[in-house]
Amino acid sequence: SKATVSVLNWSARTYTRHTMSIPVIRAAAVKTVGVIGAGQMGNGIAQVAATAGYKVFLNDAFPAGLDNGKATIEKSLGRLVKKGKLDEAAAQKVSESITYTTDLNCFSEVDVAIEAAPEREELKHQLFTKLDEVMPENGILATNTSSISITRIASSTKRPENVIGMHFMNPPPIMRLIEIIKGMATSDECFASTKELSETMGKTVSLSEDRPGFIANRILMPMINEAFYALMEGVAKPEDIDTAMKLGTNQPMGPLTLADFIGLDTCLAIMRVLHEGLGDSKYRPCPLLVSYVDAGWYGRKSGRGVYKY
Repeated sequence: SKATVSVLNWSARTYTRHTMSIPVIRAAAVKTVGVIGAGQMGNGIAQVAATAGYKVFLNDAFPAGLDNGKATIEKSLGRLVKKGKLDEAAAQKVSESITYTTDLNCFSEVDVAIEAAPEREELKHQLFTKLDEVMPENGILATNTSSISITRIASSTKRPENVIGMHFMNPPPIMRLIEIIKGMATSDECFASTKELSETMGKTVSLSEDRPGFIANRILMPMINEAFYALMEGVAKPEDIDTAMKLGTNQPMGPLTLADFIGLDTCLAIMRVLHEGLGDSKYRPCPLLVSYVDAGWYGRKSGRGVYKY
């Protein structure tokens, strides 16, 4: 029957799609890296990629975002020169390697794209659909998401084999780790290229399965959330909570200070992903954290969080 033939044709197309070898660029051939989002993660990733010798396109939807991102990079490079970690000629070369643009069509020249937009899944789907349209067939589409499923993001593209998680730590120029996360369809070749690329950027790699929060945030965010519960329940003042964790567990900064640095809105978004994805009440976002975000107290970037800045 026509229905049977239709089903067989669909099955053949599906089988072919999932058994065909999808080309992926090798790390040694990568010349140009594109970064989406000029915020604190995106501009840091752009700086890391340019320092490693890549030509970089830094994209943001808003010109003001690009201006702020450029100013942050220039300030960071200036600090490195002042500390003697980078000479002025090298800093100038890094600066000149970065092109700032609001036009995603420029990514037609990009070998590897790293998305560092806000943690909103719908936005990431829109961006990956666009990247899939404009980038070379063998290009790698990476996301810096700290918690959202790589598999779901990859479903927005026709090349899920070349979609991968590349989670930098904050701030990217300083922190040595990149978490790499393979989605259900991510190819071994894509992983190998991404790992080599990360190491070329001077980073150490850890590999995580595609589970809510991956490794670092699966452990870190519940600690931050518990610090908010301790604050809400009057266990101690913010300064005492941070001091106890800094000196008692040898952390460079306390969990509440760290939350302000990351952004309370980002912390809340990740906790909600953990709570919804894992379904365990131990991941329920603290009501005080929710209230701070509702009030617009996002931390350092807004001038007020747990602390005032």
